[in-house]
This record gives sequence, C-alpha cells and structure tokens, in this order.
Amino acid sequence: MHIVLQLIPKKYLIGGTLILLGLSGLLIMSTIVAITGEFEKDSQQSEVREIEGGGIGVGTANVSPEVMKYQPLLEKYAQKHGLDASYVPIMMALMMQESGGRGNDPMQSSESYCGSVGCISSPELSVDKGVLHFKSVLEKAHYDLKLCLQSYNFGGGFINYVMKNGGKYTPELAISFSQLQYQKVKHTGNYHCVRPEMVPYSACYGDAKYVDAVLKYYTGTITADGKPAAPASGGSGGKSGVKVIDAGKTLIGKTRYVFGGGRSQSDINAGRFDCSSFVRWAFEQVGMNVGPMSGVTTDTLKTQGQAINPKDMKPGDVVFFDTYKIDGHVGIYVGNNQFLGCQGKTGVAIASMAKGTYFGERFNGRVKRF
Repeated sequence: MHIVLQLIPKKYLIGGTLILLGLSGLLIMSTIVAITGEFEKDSQQSEVREIEGGGIGVGTANVSPEVMKYQPLLEKYAQKHGLDASYVPIMMALMMQESGGRGNDPMQSSESYCGSVGCISSPELSVDKGVLHFKSVLEKAHYDLKLCLQSYNFGGGFINYVMKNGGKYTPELAISFSQLQYQKVKHTGNYHCVRPEMVPYSACYGDAKYVDAVLKYYTGTITADGKPAAPASGGSGGKSGVKVIDAGKTLIGKTRYVFGGGRSQSDINAGRFDCSSFVRWAFEQVGMNVGPMSGVTTDTLKTQGQAINPKDMKPGDVVFFDTYKIDGHVGIYVGNNQFLGCQGKTGVAIASMAKGTYFGERFNGRVKRF
C-alpha cells in the first residue's frame, strides 16, 4: 500500500482526501437534519406537559398544582407496589387533605414507616412509603375504601374495631372509635378535637370526618368492591360517542394547532386549539364536562373516565399517544383505526392510527371512556 501511494501524484492524493472529507461532512449533516426533523415532527404533533406517567384512574382528583406534580410519582410507586392505578386519584385527594402537596413528607407517611413523626425528609420516599402503606391498609380493610381512608388517619386499630362491629365502615363507627381512643389518651394533653362539631361527642382522637374530608377532593363514585369508578352516565362510547364525534367534526378545516390554545373563549372563537383543549371542547358540546377550560391537559384527561381495553374501543372513546413524552397527544376514536384530534400540521382533522403510521406507532394502549 505504501508503494502504491508513492506512485500516485501528491495533487491527486490531496484532492481525494478533500473529497472524502466533504462526503463525510455531508453524511454528518444529513444525520443531524434527519434527527432534527424527527424532533420537530414530534414537537408539532405533541403537547408539552409538566406531568407524565401511566395510570388508569377512573375518577378525577380536584387538587392543587402542588399535589398534581406528584401524580407521576404516585403512578410510579403504585406500579412498583402492585396497586391498581385506579387508586391514584384517591391518593391524590388523600395527599391534598394531608399536606396540600407541601413539605418534605407530603403523604405524612413517617409514622407508618418508622413509628415517629418527622423521620421522612424526602418527598419521593414519602410517596413510596405512603403508597405502600395505603395498599397495606386497603388489603387489611378487605378493599372497603372508606374504611381504608379512615384507617389511614386512625391507624390499623380501627380496622379491627370495625371487623368486630359489622365489618363495614360507617360514620357512626368512626365517631365511636374516636370516642373510645380519646378516653385512653386525653390525660396526655396531646389530643384536641380537630373539628368543633366533634367536641360534644368527645370524639377528639384523630379526625372522625376524615373520609368526607378526602372525598371532597375527588369526583367519581365508589363501587361495592371499593374501587373508584366513573359516575354512571352511559359513557362516551355508543350513541353519545357518535354525537361527540359529530360535534368535533364541525371544526375540521376551521382551526389551527397552537400549543396552549383553546383555553380562553377568544382562542376558541379564533379556532386556536391544542389536542387536549379540542377534546374538552368536543365533549362540552354534548353536555359533558371533562375539565375546566383553563386547566385541561392530557394529564387531567387521562385520570377521568373508565379504562377500556383497546380491543373494545368504540367511537367516542378517548385515545392517548406517546409522542416525545408519555401521553403527549390525545384524540377521539372514530372507528376503523382512525381518530379525530387537533394535530400540529392540520389543526382539527381525522388521522390514521393504523399500524405503520405515525400515530399507529405511538398509540400506547390507553383508552378512556368518559
């Protein structure tokens, strides 16, 4: 090889080297453009979100932004500890009552973890141990959700008390247990009634109204087996699903995608929507409130309704896609592997979610029926 190179004139060697360098540069630039183009494509087709995560919650947690930011952690540790994610909205409501999402122990799980207040100083550890404790109490309560919630406040002794007195939670049992426990500890001077209405009953141990306090932050119903469930309404599938599709179709060709759009009446009047605000608007047209105009996101939508197996999808069901983030895009299923949504390049339009298409490859299997 060395002899061959000596036989080639130097000017040709230099020229060949320059050509090779040029070709390498073009290859690198092409790769960069391809990557950038794909990123821009994802950005146009998705919605920037502060919260991400899985979960199949079927109720809605009406909580503060401070609590909302813990949704992905609650979903993460629900999965880790084998707890059905339909309980995530309830745990968000519980956190709202416990701390409002503030402090280093937002689930107030120090006592259940180490037996004393203040031993947890990491919010993530608080969520980890809080979810684990919630699951443990839920199982001991035989999935009586109200019993679980009250026991989260009273402690496990309340479950034993209820099991000896009918086996199901009642507000009366919560008051009587609080009375009994207060008689045992009032001499310490460390307990007072957190609710003035409990003073006449001397029910000053814990919060006998804790169940009501938590559930005021939760919209939904509770089934006989204790699992949260969507309010009975017939759902968005079937006839009502066709109606919401028909309402959404009226905006085809009349809108443009604007990130953060659709959260004011002036935006709506001007046809400016993003994916989640469009879904909210479409359901509003058929009399279904799925969130406030100013605060709807893919994260608030995914905690509502009933989780549906993708094999059982019907027109009107809400479908989610992992674009450059989990659940970054949302639309309304119309049938035949198509959905109606507000996309980056088209505005409101019907798009394919068949295998091999952009959205088909990003459909994550999350389907909700409102």
